[in-house]
Amino acid sequence: MAKGKLLVVSGPSGVGKGTICNQILSADSNIMFSVSMTTRNPREGEVDAVNYFFTDKESFEKLLAEGGLLEHNCYCGNYYGTPRKQVEAWLEEGKDVMLEIDFNGAFQIRESYPECVMIFILPPSMEALRSRIEGRGTENEETIQKRLDEAATEMSHADEYDYRVVNDNLEDAIKQVQDIIDKERNN
Repeated sequence: MAKGKLLVVSGPSGVGKGTICNQILSADSNIMFSVSMTTRNPREGEVDAVNYFFTDKESFEKLLAEGGLLEHNCYCGNYYGTPRKQVEAWLEEGKDVMLEIDFNGAFQIRESYPECVMIFILPPSMEALRSRIEGRGTENEETIQKRLDEAATEMSHADEYDYRVVNDNLEDAIKQVQDIIDKERNN
């Protein structure tokens, strides 16, 4: 049995990568979604083990020390990481696995899985990105500015990805990402 494809989707906070991933996952039953682990507090409406595995710093650090994470990073003062066990099991079963992670994690994944497919989602402009982040109504101005500063750093690495998709029109961006996945499956 052929191993599954490891699909890495990155982009700055607020760019719509979660929405794009969710739409693709709901339309393509051959892709499994790896739920990341984080030490940040849940946002309103987020569900543990669905949106993230929410945990405390000590538990996260213990799993990291045991080699239980494929990648990890600290972003805006919180840990994020990808639990290893389930991802590797799905890939061995021949299932494709989608990871929605930041650029630091993406390059950690590429070191372990050079055959992974890396897709970067870009905003049409920094102004559009600011508007999207502000529209969530979940962060104060200081946090918004931190996210925008981090976005500029992340976007400076977009050319290092296999594919880049500008999320100017959500439906078009979803189609472009699905087309990339279909192309990679046929390679």
